[in-house]
Amino acid sequence: MGERASRIEELRATYQELHATLNVAELVKERTALEAKMGEPGFWDDQEAAQLVVTELKSVKAETDAFSAVADKLDDLEVLDELAASPEDLAEVEKELEVTEEAINGLQLRAYFTGEHDALSAYLTIQTGAGGIDACDWSEMVMRMLTRYAERREFEVELLELDREPTAGIRSATLHVKGRGAFGWLKSERGTHRLVRISPFDAQNRRQTAFCAVDITPEFDDSIEIEINDADLNIDYYRAGGAGGQHVNKTSSAVRITHLPTGVVVQCQNERHQFANRRTAMAMLKNRLYQLELEKRAAAASNSYANKSNMGFGAADRIRTYTLQPFQLVKDTRTGHENGNVQPVLDGELDGFVEAYLKWAAGEREKAK
Repeated sequence: MGERASRIEELRATYQELHATLNVAELVKERTALEAKMGEPGFWDDQEAAQLVVTELKSVKAETDAFSAVADKLDDLEVLDELAASPEDLAEVEKELEVTEEAINGLQLRAYFTGEHDALSAYLTIQTGAGGIDACDWSEMVMRMLTRYAERREFEVELLELDREPTAGIRSATLHVKGRGAFGWLKSERGTHRLVRISPFDAQNRRQTAFCAVDITPEFDDSIEIEINDADLNIDYYRAGGAGGQHVNKTSSAVRITHLPTGVVVQCQNERHQFANRRTAMAMLKNRLYQLELEKRAAAASNSYANKSNMGFGAADRIRTYTLQPFQLVKDTRTGHENGNVQPVLDGELDGFVEAYLKWAAGEREKAK
């Protein structure tokens, strides 16, 4: 057997192992069932329930299509290798072999999703830290970066709350990232993100450091049991800012809930009615408290919900630095992974950082055993 044929056979074996390990056959059955449900009479009568099915189907299709595409690549590669005769043909086989290897490496990342909640959707919260107006501008840049990354992964992103800074940027934002595996793909971004650049808001063109914190929480289902006492809640109603129409901006429909014992704060303003925003905010609070309890029990990430007022130069949970001046570099403080091409990273091309994190986290788990 030639070297190329041997490499192709190894890729085929790796693919089959991943297919079995990640139970893709079960995903295919689930996809068929969801497609059948969408074809049932009256499916759209309950718009909310129908949308949940559509979102789930979109996520399952993305997973199964990824494996189908690699299977097709392997089939084509075997035919190309068998028929290759000229130097040009052999060069084409080598090119396709590299493409297929890269595609299988992408599938292998899914094998790192060993966390109990990695397959769930997620709530993503962005909070401005130290750095004044630069930090607000930076927070909006981070929101754009993570939104683009999630959309590239074919997740649905819904803006639940946005608190704009009048001068520039945002003070905070909450996103609902819907789709299978959203938490698994986004959990690497949890922590403090640091920006170093020449401030566009400084007339003297001085270098400025700005911070923002990102929190990622799995969206647990309704079966979780968390007792929340009304006496422990401080609920504020206020007018929503930004787009949303006259009704949203002229009525106090936005909701902010503070859980006094823990200091956890959740906000929602995307719905037209107060009761709908409160319902969503309570669901978010329930998820945050449940995640906090899980972490306490596991004695892991004990500082994840530490007071966010500590977000600054000494923040212990700083995960990544984005330097724009005097040189350009994005470097992850946990994994050491870096990229000198900053703009694509800010445009949501985070695959290298996510892959490095997943491998690093797997190594950390092995060390802890």
